[in-house]
Amino acid sequence: MAVTELLHDTVLRTIETLGPVGTLVVTLFLLLYAGVVLPAVWSRHAYRRSAARTVLASLGDALGRLARAVRHLMR
Repeated sequence: MAVTELLHDTVLRTIETLGPVGTLVVTLFLLLYAGVVLPAVWSRHAYRRSAARTVLASLGDALGRLARAVRHLMR
């Protein structure tokens, strides 16, 4: 079985299990993790670690504001 077929089957099973929204959330999490969290921890270059920490802080602030807005709307 080719790698592309395995990937296709995995995506189809994920969509069946989690639905399209769940699959989108998992995909965004994996992209965020691979693109921001891992460089913040594993990069040998200080400027990359610093930039990744800045992005993580910005994302954390944005998520906090979003959570506060949602809580305010739920009242």
